[in-house]
Amino acid sequence: MNQYETVFILNPVLSDDQVKETVKKFENFLTQRGAKMVAKEDWGLKKLAYAIENKKSGFYHLFQFEVSGDVINDYEVEFRRDERVMRYLTVKLDKYAIEWAEKRRAKLSKKSKA
Repeated sequence: MNQYETVFILNPVLSDDQVKETVKKFENFLTQRGAKMVAKEDWGLKKLAYAIENKKSGFYHLFQFEVSGDVINDYEVEFRRDERVMRYLTVKLDKYAIEWAEKRRAKLSKKSKA
C-alpha cells in the first residue's frame, strides 16, 4: 500500500450540495476499492492563478489516502470523466512527504483549537 495525495479543483458555479456530492463520490470511489483515508481537507473557494474554462476561482479539496497503485489509473479516469472537476493532481508520497503532511496537519489542528 502506497500513500497518495490528491488535490482537485471543482467548478465555482456548483452549489454547496453539488460540491459535497462530488467530494463524496470520489471518496466512495476510493473506499470501495480498499483505500484507507488518512486525511481530507476542504480548502474552500479560492482564486486561481490563471483562468481555467473562463473561471477565476474554484473549490479546492485535498485527499490523503493509502491504496495499492493499480487503483490510481481508474481514479484519475473518473476525474477526467466528471465535468465538475476543473483540475486535479495526484502524487505518490515518499517518507519525507508523509512526515511533512503529518506535521502540517498537527500544526493546523493546533491552530484551530487555539
